[in-house]
Amino acid sequence: MWILLTVCLMSAPDSCREERISWSMDTRDSMACLLHAQETIAQWQSTHRQWKIRNWRCVTKRDLSTDI
Repeated sequence: MWILLTVCLMSAPDSCREERISWSMDTRDSMACLLHAQETIAQWQSTHRQWKIRNWRCVTKRDLSTDI
């Protein structure tokens, strides 16, 4: 699974980008990712304080290449 974050600079809220976090839970179940990804997202946020997470979602590795 991948956790896709849309993040924006705190100092320039219109400057946004996508970040991808490889999530190693041995499941292809998006619901499990939705329920348990918050800890991983919080860890990312704690080391990237200049960024604000606008939204996030879970995507399977298989679907990542076809994600829009």
